[in-house]
Amino acid sequence: MRTHYCGELSAALVDRSVTLCGWAHRRRDHGGVIFIDLRDREGLAQVVCHPDRAAAFQAAERVRNEFVLRVTGEVRRRPEGMVNPELRSGEIEVLAREVEIVNPCAALPFQLDDDNLSETTRLTHRVVDLRREPMQKNLRLRYRVAMAVRGYLDAHGFIDIETPMLTRSTPEGARDYLVPSRMHPGEFYALPQSPQLFKQLLMVAGFDRYYQIVRCFRDEDLRADRQPEFTQIDVETSFLDERAIQDLMEGLIRAVFRDVLGVELPDPFPRLSYAEVIARYGSDKPDLRVPLELTELTDLVKGVDFRVFRQAADLPGGRVAALRVPAELTRKEIDDYTQFVATYGAKGLAYVKVNPDGL
Repeated sequence: MRTHYCGELSAALVDRSVTLCGWAHRRRDHGGVIFIDLRDREGLAQVVCHPDRAAAFQAAERVRNEFVLRVTGEVRRRPEGMVNPELRSGEIEVLAREVEIVNPCAALPFQLDDDNLSETTRLTHRVVDLRREPMQKNLRLRYRVAMAVRGYLDAHGFIDIETPMLTRSTPEGARDYLVPSRMHPGEFYALPQSPQLFKQLLMVAGFDRYYQIVRCFRDEDLRADRQPEFTQIDVETSFLDERAIQDLMEGLIRAVFRDVLGVELPDPFPRLSYAEVIARYGSDKPDLRVPLELTELTDLVKGVDFRVFRQAADLPGGRVAALRVPAELTRKEIDDYTQFVATYGAKGLAYVKVNPDGL
């Protein structure tokens, strides 16, 4: 039905006949000449409809946003001063010879360029939501990431192996989703929280290097980093030590960022021991974009009168550390932080304020 995607048109096709299929992204009637921005997954192309092509012009008069169209015409350069450098096809336009309305469209529940949509509205009209540019970019980015991962792991000797989706319940970190068995009344399959047992069987069977981009299911409460179903890059290897696995996974992340985003990450990544990150940040997963680090005060407070600090410093392995915040905090802000740390089990927040004339 078509010869090219809209976003693939360029000056190299000038004077060529092309057939495009897509959605009417925008229609403009400029006093006898109708312009239609035709959209498909690759981008936009401007279609020009003149009255001297009566049938095509009459069809264009009926077009509204999101009508599905099939357009045949000649590629020509845009007039001087009308080039759009923001479009891949911005140098050219298509002079329509035929315009076919493949499918009309009812009034849309929202405009595709509306950025203030509730999640309920988006999910209710998901097919329209997926036409929006951010969603198109997200899904294409996900595809490119998956392809980059497969390319890297394939090149390093890994084998992509599918594992069963209906299995038995196994001890994991969350509850299982259960599927009733028709053949065995009263019995249930469990959807996998991860392919853990299967990939270990593959290692024992001698497959050495396995990977799978796999769907997993965990029946747990929603949080920012937890969803009931998700996709993970699942990898298992044999006969590799800790450093070799780290090097392999670092290479994977570097390859994905380079191939998908054009970003070069450091080689090697900075590496911190567990003891070092706990000493410097108080967490085994610090956000290194935050420059704040803990300051060691244990020796300094061993002889102070404040018992809370002194007793902690005198314990075997005890430690007292402070977070130096280079900012002027009000009493209310400090009280707010006290409430914040209480959510993590802290009984209070001790602080020392340094003024120009001392503590």
